[in-house]
Amino acid sequence: MNKCPITYKNIIQGKYSNEALRLVDKRLTELKDLPFTKEELLLEAAERSDKMSIQGVQAKLSAILSVKNSTFEIVDTKGTYILKPQNVLYEQLPENEDLTMKLASTVGIEVPLHGLIYAQDSSLVYFIKRFDRYGKNKKYPLEDFAQLSLSNRDTKYSSSMEKVAQVIEQYCSFPYVEKVKFFRLTLFNYLTGNEDMHLKNFSLITHNNKTELTPAYDLLNTTIAMKNPREEIALPLQGKKSRLNRADLIDYFARERLSLNDKIIEKELSLFINASGEWLQLIESSFLSDSFKQKYLQLISKRKAVLSLS
Repeated sequence: MNKCPITYKNIIQGKYSNEALRLVDKRLTELKDLPFTKEELLLEAAERSDKMSIQGVQAKLSAILSVKNSTFEIVDTKGTYILKPQNVLYEQLPENEDLTMKLASTVGIEVPLHGLIYAQDSSLVYFIKRFDRYGKNKKYPLEDFAQLSLSNRDTKYSSSMEKVAQVIEQYCSFPYVEKVKFFRLTLFNYLTGNEDMHLKNFSLITHNNKTELTPAYDLLNTTIAMKNPREEIALPLQGKKSRLNRADLIDYFARERLSLNDKIIEKELSLFINASGEWLQLIESSFLSDSFKQKYLQLISKRKAVLSLS
């Protein structure tokens, strides 16, 4: 019996469940492997890097879904999906990111359609649908927090969580609503070991005359991916990048800086407490190796204890 890399559910035959195919597109009856090996995908990404509107440490490729050919096709422009192949330096990043995004959705963090697909050599590739595209080659206005903070790729770490909050207060249509979402995302990143949420990993999108935080993206447990992680957060909180505690994240950040009331804070914390069983199930069902699954579970347990979430 196989396991679907998009839904993590057991399937009797084939590589993808019917549910997964319908999620990607209701017209799909099969999904063929990408016609590249992981080495060829990395080469394609390197050769096309100057054409990508989204850059970063991970190799990325722009793609469209061809229902007619039952596969994702790599393109230079007008892509509606992003593909991320295996990484040379860090193990199991596609499997890691896909799982982390799925964990996020269980606590009400909005995430785009995403999953894992197979390359020609059976290596797994992460895919995510772009949320800034609509209609025929149309884009929603989108700006990341580096742009909004007058920073750039080289200075994306030169900020703070307090300054991110200022951007939300300045530009969002309903700042309080977005600050609640921001707090939830901050808690999630701490619990799942994402220490790389820099300014370019937060963005605002405008549609229907409303400016708000985009769906979450680039959620990854960097702590288990790195051999010697030294920090817990990319942008300092109250001047700290490590040894964060409940006082920092809840008493100071939620109550004092974001001005969230106790009822809202308790509701947000309960989301993570109630999701424990589902997180365990997802991690165990994921495509990470057993050793990485164990590291992931141990980290979450440790971080929950720090925040007194049981």
